[in-house]
Amino acid sequence: MSRLRFSALAALVLLATPVAAQPRSLGPQTGSLRIEQISVAFIGQGELGGGTLTYAGRSYPITIGGLGIGGIGASRLVASGRVYGLKRRADLAGAYVQLREGWAVGSRGEGRIWLRNNKGVTISLDARRQGLQLTLGADGVLIGFK
Repeated sequence: MSRLRFSALAALVLLATPVAAQPRSLGPQTGSLRIEQISVAFIGQGELGGGTLTYAGRSYPITIGGLGIGGIGASRLVASGRVYGLKRRADLAGAYVQLREGWAVGSRGEGRIWLRNNKGVTISLDARRQGLQLTLGADGVLIGFK
């Protein structure tokens, strides 16, 4: 059990270290994002949902879904946060690498999500979770416009 704890702690440090420095190096916030999704995990993880991008004073509905590794359980997630590096609305759509950590027990839960695409867009979200889930891992995520 101690080997598992050490591995989880090491993974968290490796994921959190570069992310902790991000807000200072990403430049100004260019938009905001709010998402709602369902997440189910048993070693592998799947997520599906939607949300709203607020950019240049307008709101745009989006879809979001992904597959990855690192988690167990199921939860409903509501997350909101900041978008950086968005030069055109269309640059939000596409494939992202996502790093995530979080937990949920009943109606209590929280976490952080960081996403980055090949167009230089980075998203940092604070998440509230409901369900029974423990998550720490990486995913491939697709974001599109409705």
